Amino acid sequence: MLRFGILSTAKIGRELVIPAIQDAENAVVTAIASRDFSKARELADRFSVPHAFGSYEEMLASDVIDAVYIPLPTAQHVEWSIKAADAGKHVLCEKPIALQADEIDSLIAARDRNNVLISEAYMVTYAPVWLKVRELLAAGAIGTLKHVQGSFTYFNRDPGNMRNIPELGGGALPDIGVYPTITTRFATGKEPKRVQAVVERDPEFGTDIYASVKADFGDFELSFYISTQLAGRQLMVLHGTEGYIEVKSPFNADRWGAEEVELTNQNHGVSQIFRFQDSRQYRREIEAFTKAATGEAADVVTLESSRNSQRFIDAIYRAAEKDGWETV
Repeated sequence: MLRFGILSTAKIGRELVIPAIQDAENAVVTAIASRDFSKARELADRFSVPHAFGSYEEMLASDVIDAVYIPLPTAQHVEWSIKAADAGKHVLCEKPIALQADEIDSLIAARDRNNVLISEAYMVTYAPVWLKVRELLAAGAIGTLKHVQGSFTYFNRDPGNMRNIPELGGGALPDIGVYPTITTRFATGKEPKRVQAVVERDPEFGTDIYASVKADFGDFELSFYISTQLAGRQLMVLHGTEGYIEVKSPFNADRWGAEEVELTNQNHGVSQIFRFQDSRQYRREIEAFTKAATGEAADVVTLESSRNSQRFIDAIYRAAEKDGWETV
């Protein structure tokens, strides 16, 4: 059993990741740390976790954990991932793991010098819906892929929410722009070559609140829009020469809607719906991470893949400042 420590009492940890770790077959939460000891103790008691710490440093120095899960504000991800690795702990860090691609080089160095696993928590890459999409594409189920279209939106103007605070790494692209990009890269195995983009910022917060992006992958094109100030929507459609694949709940599987992949092949008269009941993508993420951390064979998000993901986002920001294409 891999023993996890949770670095903070953040909402995503409370509601999604701690329950997933406790549900996993090969992992357990043994400690929770907060800068406020009473909050750490309260959350630890809620989940019957034996150890609580009043500082992150104290937990990292302890021998009661083997790995940490980091759901801190985005701007603190690199700092605490390196500190955890230097303490000899494996690291599962919330996305985005960095705000600039070159920051990930320091994470790779920390991983290698400490011989630990550092992985970005993209739960979608463990989700059965996206494994099915990748399988269908590889089998040629829609012929030659020519276009991917996506959207991810929600409405949040809370000034106290980290997504609306630039100093904490807020913004639509770091928060949700990463999802159409990572799922397209994951399903196709391809990387973007160049991008065009429009990005809108909130005049009060200063964070990006809307982006419309076109990316050239060479063999196909990805177009998507994302926003933190539009009515909620999630959809991904992959369109080929013979048919298309529609992913009904592509990102927040089991919370947004039905976990379904619909395949239509017009050349062969095929229409199929693949349904996945309670796929538990966070549990699958934890179990795969634990296997990789303990030396078993498992596919996890590597820091090299994370660097490519962030290069994509960096290029979108640059593209928004100019007319025409920007090289990724």
